[in-house]
Formats: sequence, C-alpha cells, structure tokens
Amino acid sequence: MQDYDIETLAVRSGIHRSQFNEHSEALYLTSSFVFENAAQAADRFCNNAPGNIYSRFTNPTVTAFQERLAALEGAQACVATASGMSAILATAMATLKGGDHIVCSSGVFGATVQLFSTVLSKFGIETAYADGTQPSTWRAAMKPNTRLLFLETPSNPLTEVFDISALAQIARDGGALLAVDNCFCTPALQRPFELGADLVIHSATKYLDGQGRVLGGAVLGASGPVMDAVFSFLRTAGPSLSPFNAWVLLKGIETLRIRMEAQSRGALELGQWLESHPRVERVYYPGLASHPQHALAMRQQRSGGAIVSFVVKGGREAAWRVVDSTRMISITANLGDTKTTITHPATTTHGRISAEARARAGITEGLLRVAVGLESVRDLQNDLARGLG
Repeated sequence: MQDYDIETLAVRSGIHRSQFNEHSEALYLTSSFVFENAAQAADRFCNNAPGNIYSRFTNPTVTAFQERLAALEGAQACVATASGMSAILATAMATLKGGDHIVCSSGVFGATVQLFSTVLSKFGIETAYADGTQPSTWRAAMKPNTRLLFLETPSNPLTEVFDISALAQIARDGGALLAVDNCFCTPALQRPFELGADLVIHSATKYLDGQGRVLGGAVLGASGPVMDAVFSFLRTAGPSLSPFNAWVLLKGIETLRIRMEAQSRGALELGQWLESHPRVERVYYPGLASHPQHALAMRQQRSGGAIVSFVVKGGREAAWRVVDSTRMISITANLGDTKTTITHPATTTHGRISAEARARAGITEGLLRVAVGLESVRDLQNDLARGLG
C-alpha cells in the first residue's frame, strides 16, 4: 500500500481478514497456535516456514499493529514491545555489547537517562551526553567504539529540535546507528527515515493510542537490524506487546493525523498566549518564532506538535501553585492524551535523575510541561490563568 497517503494507511494497512471476513481488525486473545502436524511445528520453530507460534513473539493482532505503524513511518520492519522504555531497552540490548559507547542527547526522558547511565553501565556500555543541539557537539562526543546515537526530537520536556540529517551523517561517518525517538511528533508530523535515521523508537502509549488507555512501544527500521537483532531479543527476553493493547493501538492510529493536527493548533495558540503572560519567564514550543530551532522544526515537521513547556517566574513554589490551581487540566505525567495534562518535570518525570543531569538538560524548578489535548483553548487558558494570576 506504499502508494497511499498516510490518512489511508492509518485505517487500511495491516488488515488480514480471517475466514469470517470481518471489517474491523480481529482481536486474537490466545497464548499459542495449533499446528497441522509435527513437521509444520518443527518448520515454524526453526524459521523454515512462516506462521504463528506463540504470542510472546507472533500474534496476528500484534502483527497488524506492526505492519500499520511500519507503513506510516515508511519502514521495512517493526517490532512491537510492551512499552516505550522496553523498546529502547530492546534496541540497546540488540545492537550493543560490553565495551560499546552511546552518544545521547542530554534532553531526554528521565527514565531513558536512568536506563543508559544506571542499567546499561552494569554491562560495560558507556554513555556520553551531548549538550546542545549543534551537530558539532555530537561529533566531538564520538569515540572509535561509538555504536549508537540516540535522541528525542522534539525533546522531553524542552522541545529541543535536532537536525536529523546532520546527525545521520555523523553516525554514518563513525560507523554507528542513529536512533530517533519520534514519540512527540509521530509519523503524522515527522518521518525520520526520510531524513536518514536508521531506527525509529515509539512509546505507543502516547499519541499512537491517543486516549491514555494502554501501554505499548515499537522499534522500526530496516529488516536487518530490526528482525535479525531486535526481534531475536524480543523472542527470547519477552518484553512483548499484548494482543489487546495492539488492538487498542490499531484503533487509536486511525485518528492519529486529525488528532495531531488539532492538538498542534491548540498548542500553538496556547503557547502564544503564555508567551504574552507577564508571569511566564519563557515558553518552549517549536511552532513559535522565538524557539531557537523554529526554522529547523518547520523543515523537519509538519507543525510544532502538541507539547508546550514554560517557565513560571518564582521557581518551584510558583510552578506548583499553577499546577495546584488547575480544576480541569489533569495533573499527571503522561502525555499524548485527548485530555490535556500538566506536570512539573523536576519533581516527576526527571525527579530520579541527579541535579547535575537536570541542570545539564535545562530542567529548572519553575518549568512546567503541558501536553495539549482536544479541549477548548480558552478553557485551558482560564485554567492556567488561575494559578498564574
């Protein structure tokens, strides 16, 4: 279906109808699959014949989700995982070994920092953090044993935008893979493979679901690194996506484009309002001309996305007052929902990393992150104004 537009792919790709010829995607809640005979079982277990074996690594509903997301991203292959963090773990465990080196952007999700610095370090994998969005800082951080460059663009929570094409060239020059976490934009707004990325990571929990219902993750790329490496890790280690969650995600993807466009419009309007507020010190939103990488964002992305972060004058006390004064916006660290959410990154999503790491990432005590949903922007403004005023 490569000739179809993304709106069509979001509702039509990945469908394999059963003998009942159902219109909606079927949900296969089964742990295992029956073979016609011993020879067929042996062939499937040895990868000599296609077919489902066990839902830890082969399930028709999960396959439908993988095929649909691969079609949207323009990828050869996709492996679905239990969560976004398990997708990052699977990528690292499948592509790295002891003695290898990672270069990671300093502005990433707090759990990603913990995974790289605390967990992978136990296996002899070293991580260096590239401070800043300039490609030169990434090139300077490269070592002969660098095997992976990892970034979020836009980043969490400061919405830094990185030049994917430039970093892809640096990765190629150093014999490394470039992995892009596309959680904030999704393929509806950004297609990293078209810019040279080797791997794309998703927390499907966020915008792919879009309604805060289930956990899920995915790793996409060429068949070699994804199916030979990541799929082999998943088959053995088992950070698997459940069929039910895959089915929910399939239905969420159907409305991905219209949600992302509507939420991006709302985020831009909210960001413009916050930028004019006297109690707001700074606003971080790629769609605003004041954003340091605005021009790059407009080249790489269809819009600025739905995440707006801003610094309240007065530090933590003032920021918490804004959070505690809300009556409609949900106080939760999740994002990507149709319901707008707000969080204080320094004490939630990035609360477990060191103060030094927070400072390196630019996460101050006055910073708040708002993931704009589908409510009236005027109502969002009124809800935030209560604590700002």
